[in-house]
This record gives sequence, C-alpha cells and structure tokens, in this order.
Amino acid sequence: MTWNGTFKDRMDFYGVTIRLCRYYRAQTKGKVESGVKYVKRNALIGQSFASMEEVNEYLTKWCLEIADQRIHGTTHEKPAERFEREELVAVDLRPAPPRELVVTRRVPKDALVAVETNRYPVPFEWVGQDVTVRILYEEVVLHGPDERLVRHTKLTGAHHVARWAGEPRRLPSRSPVHRTPPSSDPLALEQAGYVEIRPLSHYEALAEVAG
Repeated sequence: MTWNGTFKDRMDFYGVTIRLCRYYRAQTKGKVESGVKYVKRNALIGQSFASMEEVNEYLTKWCLEIADQRIHGTTHEKPAERFEREELVAVDLRPAPPRELVVTRRVPKDALVAVETNRYPVPFEWVGQDVTVRILYEEVVLHGPDERLVRHTKLTGAHHVARWAGEPRRLPSRSPVHRTPPSSDPLALEQAGYVEIRPLSHYEALAEVAG
C-alpha cells in the first residue's frame, strides 16, 4: 500500500492511525459520516453567516459549550472530560515533518529554472546542464552540477521571477568562433597564382583541331 505523501504526513503530524475501508461500503466508516451529520443537523442547521471568520468563531464556541459537554453515544462520557484524561499533546508543540518534492530540470539559456510556474535564477555556468530541485514548503533548493547549492524563498502565486541575492553572476566567456575562409578569399587567390589571359581565336583554333 502506497499512501499519498501529503495525506500521510498530515496524519503522522496529528498522530492519527489510518484504517482502510472497503470500497463502496459506507457502513464501514459510519462513525465518521455520523460526525459530519451531527455538525450539520445540530450546529449549522438554520444558521447564516456573513464571513468565514464568523463561522469559525461560532463553531469554536459550539464545540466547547455544546458538543464537548454532551454525553457521547459511544464512550458514554463527555468529550471534554475524555480529552483531559488522555493528556493530548498540543498541536503547536509538534512541528510538522518536512515535506519535499524532488525534480530534475534542464537550465535554459537565461539561467532561470522553472519550478511550479515560477522561475528561479542560477549561475550562468549551469546553462544547458541538469540540476536537481528540492521543493520544500517555504524554500526551493537547486543542486548544481558543480556541487554548489542555490537557495531561494519559495514564491507564492504564479509566473513570478525570484531575485538573485548572492554574488553577482558572471556571464560565461564565449569561445572564439572558427570559420572557413570564403571561396573568393583574395589571399587564397594570390597564393594560387593568376590565370593566363588568351585571345578567343586561340580557343577557336583548338576547337577546329578537336572537331
């Protein structure tokens, strides 16, 4: 069984044990469905809200004063008392595990590597070569072919270009271009010598002899 990486990270973060259910058998997860139904029928029915902030504020109060104070149908205890006895660990005291995606990119001529619709600058010496890109939650790390690392704060939104914050990037030196001399090179003609100029009558005489 291979879990979705993001889903598994979140479940591990909250300390939740994943249990599989059979396909198309809703009754195997009835308690989960009942919890959704309970919120809909007891907390949200007949209510209207002007914003998500108002919804969250209302539900927080409802959970603490109503849902957590009722006698639960399965445990036959108040959830608030059960939570205290379980000594749950506060979520903000448990750092989320690092989640990263690793991809390979070919550095284009402008030395701007495309990552998730945004572009990140790298040294010009990397142009035309493959780099390994680690996409973290808040950072993009590019591993160059010369073992150097380039780090960028991960951009939000789309179609943005990150700014280069390191030492000035040097343009690659261009190698000299070697070209073959043109066919009408005067120097080459001079070295080969000049063609003797003869009158046309000379060629006519040769044609008569050959004919």
